[in-house]
Amino acid sequence: MADPIPPATRETTAQRGATRWTGAPGKERQDKSTPSAPDSRNPHRSGGRSDQTPAVRAGQGQTSGSAAPERTVAERPAGERQAYAAIDLGTNNCRLLIARPAGENFVVIDAFSRVVRLGEGLAQSGRLSDAAMDRALAALRICADKLRRRNVHLARSVATEACRRAANGADFIERVRRETGIALNVISAEEEARLAVLGCHILLEQGEGPAMIFDIGGGSTELVLIETGPAVPRIMDWQSVPWGVVSLTETCGDEPADEAGRIARYARMRGLVAESFAPFVERIGPQRARAIDPRLLGTSGTVTTLASVHLDLPQYDRAAIDGLIVPAEAMREISGRLSALSPGERQGLPCIGRERADLVVAGCAILEAILDLWPADRLGVADRGIREGILRSLMAPGAKAAAR
Repeated sequence: MADPIPPATRETTAQRGATRWTGAPGKERQDKSTPSAPDSRNPHRSGGRSDQTPAVRAGQGQTSGSAAPERTVAERPAGERQAYAAIDLGTNNCRLLIARPAGENFVVIDAFSRVVRLGEGLAQSGRLSDAAMDRALAALRICADKLRRRNVHLARSVATEACRRAANGADFIERVRRETGIALNVISAEEEARLAVLGCHILLEQGEGPAMIFDIGGGSTELVLIETGPAVPRIMDWQSVPWGVVSLTETCGDEPADEAGRIARYARMRGLVAESFAPFVERIGPQRARAIDPRLLGTSGTVTTLASVHLDLPQYDRAAIDGLIVPAEAMREISGRLSALSPGERQGLPCIGRERADLVVAGCAILEAILDLWPADRLGVADRGIREGILRSLMAPGAKAAAR
């Protein structure tokens, strides 16, 4: 599974799946483009907010369902007026990001995120349920409306593990195209991992030797071993396992009412994930042995939620979380504590609430299994990933030329 070729030198589905947005159902057209190399700058901070990130700055960051301040047409150079969009329909969330180029980076002008639980019940039935598809479609209709209102020039919309696994996944994709005009591209686990790295790797701590980036999703988790360089990291090895916060939660059943039962269930979760990671652990043994100061970066709702708990935030604050460096042992302590709490007790924590109370335990189990296999002292937290990776691909010079 090793990939010795830097992602920015190959045409992949990230570029082949780009579409021009027409605003009418069923009217999107395929458009080839070429990938971009992310900014080589590598900002690092510990316990605070980065003053320099490639995607957004304070006051320009995406928030769920709200737009960042937008420059007027007169203030924008002619070449930067076009908007680009990325939609990521995962097993648990539907996320949209709309941005305009700003030099080597981009400025977010609109964003949307909603928990849709598309993969609810998939582990048992092998199919997407009617209720789950309806929830996802409702969110995608909002996305389609934003694409029209923001006059999006080029968009790419991807679907991941739930649509990969579901027997009726293709039928759902066609229904989305017919009813919203959004042409979802079901990407492979390898492409999902590549886009996550492309979108967040600049938040990795500076250092020498191999590093690990991971993405805990709703239906799967991707691990990517990279070697950092002057620009885009070289992917040395990668692994995708079918354990995400939804699939692992449903596989392990309802939470026991007693604390001892909850702790035992959590141990089972960790065991299942560790078993699925075992082939990857064996393969990366030599790289792990030569990692003098192992670096680790995570992009997922799990790590951003736990980082919020670590900072004791009264509500989620992206500016405080994106780029944060947290001691690994602090994340372990929080994970163990949350796994023993009742669902009601977890709901009472400000940055968990009702939406994440039942799924966060599975995320904690996956995170601890990752900390076991890559013994980093610190964990970098990224509130960015696949969507940012898509946008960087779309905004590459070759991609923009192909779209004209």
